[in-house]
Amino acid sequence: MSLLLPSGLAGSAEVAASSANLGPGFDSAGLALALYDRITVETTDGGLTVEVTGEGAGQVPTGPEHLVVRAIHRGLAATGFRAAGLVVKCHNAIPHSRGLGSSAAAVVGGLAIANALVAQADSEPLGDDELIQLSSEFEGHPDNASAAVLGGAVVSWTDAGSGTPDYAAARISLHPDIRLFPGIPGVRSSTAETRVLLPAQVSHEAARFNLSRAALLVVALTARPDLLMAATEDVLHQPQRAAAMPASAEYLRLLRRGGVPAVLSGAGPAVLAFTTGAELPAQAVDFGTANGFAIAEMAVGGRSAGVRVPQASRRPAGECLASGSEDGYPRGVQQTQRVYLRRQ
Repeated sequence: MSLLLPSGLAGSAEVAASSANLGPGFDSAGLALALYDRITVETTDGGLTVEVTGEGAGQVPTGPEHLVVRAIHRGLAATGFRAAGLVVKCHNAIPHSRGLGSSAAAVVGGLAIANALVAQADSEPLGDDELIQLSSEFEGHPDNASAAVLGGAVVSWTDAGSGTPDYAAARISLHPDIRLFPGIPGVRSSTAETRVLLPAQVSHEAARFNLSRAALLVVALTARPDLLMAATEDVLHQPQRAAAMPASAEYLRLLRRGGVPAVLSGAGPAVLAFTTGAELPAQAVDFGTANGFAIAEMAVGGRSAGVRVPQASRRPAGECLASGSEDGYPRGVQQTQRVYLRRQ
């Protein structure tokens, strides 16, 4: 039997965008980006209010089917709690349907809120393994979800041997010289729509190629950035998706032709460039800006604030948690750091 949370509890979370696949690491490699959605929630005696500002405002559901709301209830249920009512406020900065993990961020953010609430009820919050499992269940694979939970770069995997998939991930240390330049277009794309373009079977030759590049990717990301060009090669999903997003495919081609390792971000249409240099090739940037890409240097995202509530911040059930900062978000929340690439 679940315990009812008292009204008046307040929780907040900040959760990072993410880029999945990173070229050859199909459905397994991920990277958090310092672009954050913010969520605040208060428990009430009944009812549900959902307010959405920023990305998706006026487009996403504002009822119980909202991903953040569903994730909050799932997280509460997993810890033995329920809430009679909720006021949920989402301020979204992560663009939707661009391959930047907006759905994973919503799910991880909801679970982070659940953790913040149950911690105030003097109960043990969900650990990282549970957060990765629960958030991955929403989408069926843990690459985006685990990056949003853990921050930084991750390698994830799925064990389906028991019938019910078990999801797991491990964080790897990104080399400090690597700089990230996402290119985010104005057009949208759906993972479901582009995944149907992928063949049901691949050749042994293609499988061997991607296996070697995925192994090399870990080496390049952690210790040898000079190997990133070879390490980001892929034959399993990016060429097949190119026809559905020609501008992204051309921008990607121009970057790589200019010597910059670059990949589709997730299923696209965003493109992620890796470099240890100061700028991207002028031809690629000119094409990108002319075709509606917002091209920015962006820091690596940190783990989602709110996923763990410090012991000192816990309060007995029924007592509100003070925000701890003037803007209503917990102290220590990593703020977005972006330097936009400008070309004359």
